[in-house]
Amino acid sequence: MGLMSKILGESGSSRRTDDYVELSADDFETDTADADTTVRIARISDQQDVIDIKDAVYDGDIVIADITRHTTQDQTMEHITDELKQVAGEVGGDIVQKDDDQLIITPSGVAISRERLGR
Repeated sequence: MGLMSKILGESGSSRRTDDYVELSADDFETDTADADTTVRIARISDQQDVIDIKDAVYDGDIVIADITRHTTQDQTMEHITDELKQVAGEVGGDIVQKDDDQLIITPSGVAISRERLGR
């Protein structure tokens, strides 16, 4: 197997779990004090979680929110999504739902492409 085959994989081959390396947050320096924008991870369990997300976006952070506890047709989820759309609009940011499990909300100056990379 050549170097490029190792990097890109051979056509028709599938990845195995031993092809991946699990990363721990402890392996990386986590000083974000110098960063202009921070990517924050959130889980939306109830309406209260939206307050922290809104604060982060108003502060200029990008938020990736896990919404797996809600269905996209859930009345609560519709209200939460509308509220976060309003926040994105107020700050001149962007919001997109990725599949059925994530919302990505960005502040001003950060756009989210609606096109996937690769295949």
